[in-house]
Amino acid sequence: MIYGIDYGELEFSSNSMDELPGAFGTSASLALRFGQTIFSMASIFFMCLDVAFFTYTAFCYLVTVMGLVIPWSITLIVVDAYSVFIKCLPRQPKILLVIIVGDLVLSFLLLAAASSTASVTTLMLAAEGYCIAKPCSRYQLSAAMAFFSWFLSLASSLFNLWLLPSL
Repeated sequence: MIYGIDYGELEFSSNSMDELPGAFGTSASLALRFGQTIFSMASIFFMCLDVAFFTYTAFCYLVTVMGLVIPWSITLIVVDAYSVFIKCLPRQPKILLVIIVGDLVLSFLLLAAASSTASVTTLMLAAEGYCIAKPCSRYQLSAAMAFFSWFLSLASSLFNLWLLPSL
């Protein structure tokens, strides 16, 4: 008993970081991955509604990045779902590090793709008569969905980065 506090009564849990919402293997992580996949699919859907998107490099870059993000997210959805429903997936630091690095790389690519798509769309709208309103609004929706996907990807990566030292 020091300073009136009996430290023998306090429980120190080594699993306190394992319960971090949004970390790999939790239901919040599953929700983040599911949202990331939905926004990525919506982004590529809105971009591909117009057949002339391939004439702009920024739009092709967005479609390429989404082609990387969607399989990555679906794979991690399956792993998170297995971990949440079966509850027997052990957390290993090397696997978690690969997931963190993959998320960080893809989130930076997503940010670049979303930003370039948004800026090219803004330039096209600023040039009078250069872009018809319907395709440009689809490009804007695609960029917005890419930004939402980027936000969820970055959040997931940061939650997992926070979890890494406890393993």
